[in-house]
Amino acid sequence: MPGRDDDAGSTGARMSYEIIPIKPDPVPPPRPLEPPGPPSLAQSSRVMAVGTIASRATGFIRTAVIAAAIGEAGVGNAYGVANTVPNALYDLLLGGILSAVVVPLLVQAAHDDGDDGEAYAQRLLTIVTVVLTGVAFITVVLAPWIIDAYAHSAQSAQRDLAVSFARFFLPQLLFYGIGATVGAILNVRGSFAAPMWAPVVNNIVVIGTGIVFDVITHVRPRPGHLTHTQVLVLSIGTTAGVVAQTIALLPALRAVGFRLKARWDWRGAGLRRAGGFAAWMLGYVITNQLAYVVIVALSEAVGKGHGVYAIYSNAYILFSLPYAVVSVSVITALFPGMSRSGAAGDEPAVAQSLARGLSVAGVVLVPATLLLIVLGPSIAITVFDHGQTTPHNALQTGQVLIAFGIGLLPFSAFQMQLRAWLAVRDSRTPMLVNLAATAINVLADVILYVSLPNRDKAFGLALGYSLSYVIGTAIFTVKLRRRMVAGERTHVIRTHVRLALAGIVAAIPAVAVDRLIGSQRESHPLGAIADLVAAGLAGLVVFVLVARRLRVREVDELLQLLPGRG
Repeated sequence: MPGRDDDAGSTGARMSYEIIPIKPDPVPPPRPLEPPGPPSLAQSSRVMAVGTIASRATGFIRTAVIAAAIGEAGVGNAYGVANTVPNALYDLLLGGILSAVVVPLLVQAAHDDGDDGEAYAQRLLTIVTVVLTGVAFITVVLAPWIIDAYAHSAQSAQRDLAVSFARFFLPQLLFYGIGATVGAILNVRGSFAAPMWAPVVNNIVVIGTGIVFDVITHVRPRPGHLTHTQVLVLSIGTTAGVVAQTIALLPALRAVGFRLKARWDWRGAGLRRAGGFAAWMLGYVITNQLAYVVIVALSEAVGKGHGVYAIYSNAYILFSLPYAVVSVSVITALFPGMSRSGAAGDEPAVAQSLARGLSVAGVVLVPATLLLIVLGPSIAITVFDHGQTTPHNALQTGQVLIAFGIGLLPFSAFQMQLRAWLAVRDSRTPMLVNLAATAINVLADVILYVSLPNRDKAFGLALGYSLSYVIGTAIFTVKLRRRMVAGERTHVIRTHVRLALAGIVAAIPAVAVDRLIGSQRESHPLGAIADLVAAGLAGLVVFVLVARRLRVREVDELLQLLPGRG
């Protein structure tokens, strides 16, 4: 063996040498792969915004198809009121509480329980399903009285039709509850896309429903003159859309590893623990519903029972598009993280997240406000001036849209600020602020309703709505600045001042183009489309250039998210 002395002695010459063991060069242990960081707020919001744009775009088509098929008066009002009732009751009975309480509870359970909160979520989903099944059954029985509460001044034929619709629509609240709970489960597990895309399925089903109704209807639809088949097509088709929307979420649940399982061990579900928190939110929701009842009653009483609720409702749908695309995406991305920070007592982190969300959302909401105010009539004519909807009603919808547009930014800010309060487990302050804002809304609506002629009453109702959120957001802002101090310096006010300046400058070319070619919009929807495209592009380009000149950094961040930009 090498190195042994006897082997060396056999040669006659004893050699002394040292064996140096040869060791392989040390190989550093493989470095663990760094987990990818969480997506930024803008990236997460982009995923949801794309889904929301798709759902809202199809929602526009859905609204336009339904309006073209049934019109904005008579059948349109009956359909609108009945279709709104499940949403209103769901918010009143459970929805508002679920949206406020579920995410913080699921976050806490995921932190405390060994199974990532899965059993807790299964138990909660079972409770929601059982409770809302009972509620749906009871409300179907009480449908005539519920419709009377919302539209007591409607003519008898219109009221009877609304009751018929409501008996089919009210079970929707069960699926709204299941869908909201499943959406919260997905959000807490970092899955945001499916809840934003699921409404597309609903819209496609309802678009098909509207087309079928239009095909089988050969005269102008009027309450009291619809056949049983026509009522069934509208009723079953509309509710089938909501059912399909809920079912569409189930594959996403499986994708995040969540198992659907009914659990009956309800003790310890945590709802009792959240009782006080939920009770204030129930007051918040009741306050909103009382104001909604007043608005519906006033709008239905216009013109001796002919009503303008469908006009008000359709304008609200257009108004809520930018809010849904931007603010809801930002809120959904921020709320689980804000809830975790709030549970840890880190209020500066909550304030920092809120400031970030307000700045990012403002980049889109400021030019959106500009579009609604300057081009509201062209937008409404483009969407609604078809079929049974008259040009006059479409133009009136656009004027109401202008009034809603004034409140877009404060309304969106109010909803984001609400989540910050809920993240720090304070639902009392939002309830009291909302009570004050709602009182202002009702007071302003009544004053404007009495003061304005019939043609402008819907405009007045929307203006009162916007005014209430301007004041409510101002109160929220003052209280939040007293309660929370951001750990780092934020530039929310400075950013919004610069965005407002950019918006004012951008309004100049938009108004100029609108004056040049907007006069043709009332004679044909193509004129409205041309006005919308030309004036909208002129305003948008100037807004981006001026905002970048003013060094609003969020503009560049959002531009980087465009396809082919990074």
